[in-house]
Amino acid sequence: MTQFYDTYTNRLDKKGRVSVPAPFRAALERMNAGDLILSPNHKRACIDARPDIQFRQIAASLDTLDVFSDDHDDLATTLFARSCSAMPDGEGRIMLPERLIAHAALSDLVAFVGLGASFQLWHPDAALARASEATARALERGLTVPRGRGAAGVAG
Repeated sequence: MTQFYDTYTNRLDKKGRVSVPAPFRAALERMNAGDLILSPNHKRACIDARPDIQFRQIAASLDTLDVFSDDHDDLATTLFARSCSAMPDGEGRIMLPERLIAHAALSDLVAFVGLGASFQLWHPDAALARASEATARALERGLTVPRGRGAAGVAG
């Protein structure tokens, strides 16, 4: 499975355009991803960026809830009403809506942070602070990566 790795910083222009890092664009191409779905992160001041196929998988989880329930309505509104579609142009740039720029407190630079199946857009200083915080918490709690169900050597 193709994944997003590393952290890259690119310039945000006055029109709200920023270039998606070339390795991320290549990963999107390998995934045959259509649009990129951008959403404000609901825990932190950053923007979640997911290939449309991954976004649809997350959205499909709503099917486990009663369609008329408050939980379904709240999650559907949170997921869909605040998200937007973005497709890199011929120069690899995407347009960030002003509301997402404000949510992530972006100014002239944007840090693209790889998270495996997705990535996030951060103010560079906030991205550094988040990486330090996450690493410290993982070490403090002794976190390890569990072996997945599809791991090599495991009968399926």
